[in-house]
Amino acid sequence: MAPAPRQLPRRAVLGAALAASGCAAVPAIVSAASINARMRGDISPVHDPCIIRQGDTAYLFSTTGSAREAAEGLIPIRTSRDLIHWQRAGHVLAELPEWARQAVPDAAGAWAPDIAHFNGRFHLYYSVSTFGSNHSVIGLVSSPTLNPSDPAYAWRDDGQVIASTRQDDFNAIDSNVVRDLNGDWWISWGSFWTGLKIARMDPGTGKPSDDRVHAIARRPEHPGAVEAPFIITHHGWHYLFASFDLCCRGLESSYTLVVGRSRDVLGPYLDREGRDMMQGGGSPIIAPSPRYPAFGHNAVLQDAGQDYLVFHAYDRDRDSAPVLRVSPIAWSADGWPGASL
Repeated sequence: MAPAPRQLPRRAVLGAALAASGCAAVPAIVSAASINARMRGDISPVHDPCIIRQGDTAYLFSTTGSAREAAEGLIPIRTSRDLIHWQRAGHVLAELPEWARQAVPDAAGAWAPDIAHFNGRFHLYYSVSTFGSNHSVIGLVSSPTLNPSDPAYAWRDDGQVIASTRQDDFNAIDSNVVRDLNGDWWISWGSFWTGLKIARMDPGTGKPSDDRVHAIARRPEHPGAVEAPFIITHHGWHYLFASFDLCCRGLESSYTLVVGRSRDVLGPYLDREGRDMMQGGGSPIIAPSPRYPAFGHNAVLQDAGQDYLVFHAYDRDRDSAPVLRVSPIAWSADGWPGASL
């Protein structure tokens, strides 16, 4: 039988139960430099990472963005036992399922995965789209274990989760699953157009339970440049992380990470200055550096009493390639997250 996940991203409410599993924890690490300066192995190119732990191993999944990359497989898997040494461990999919190819015929890969554990299975969400279009779908695969040595390891195609067409005002990519402070499940998504959306999720299917869609963030004065929602709970708050501005242009990217918080998972999410994220608000989390001028599309690993911000940054020393970054989150006295490169 597969060991239970030590602790899962976003689900602090499960902490006590997961701690009882007895699995090994990440060693105590107090600064991003102590991780990132020592990071080794297969850490680039990594775009749009998500992360989860099963047993003593952290599993990281990321975007497959080009036809050349897709020829090797979709959604690369990397593993680590200490968040420092990373190795490649295959791919989730050999190719897109037929329904996804029919839904978005021009798609070259699978983008922006998200991973969550519920109902005894690991659920991996992924996006199928093309640049500059909201003709998109979010798909779902699941497996009872992430350990490829386990005979039960197999990714099952669970089909389409959400779709958008050119007639919609949102883009069905960049999904994220969260269990709120009341124990209810939600799925959020969005990129450009009218911003970030959220809908109630049925944990029995991993898909929206009804047709109601709620808006949680937008940027009306910045051509819609907000994407990649990621929600966690912490000390009685829901924190909405998002990425502003432009990715995927190497050192010319303007990508950056922001956050707001709300008592209610549906918002309003206000930043540190009290600005509503529905009106373009969002507090910066990380300051850029000469080596890493742009960064974004984060996940959060909540593990053994420490939260980690996991994201990609464009690295001047690697010819602008996107590289994996892992930073312990430092929570301020008034409850705001900070991190570093």
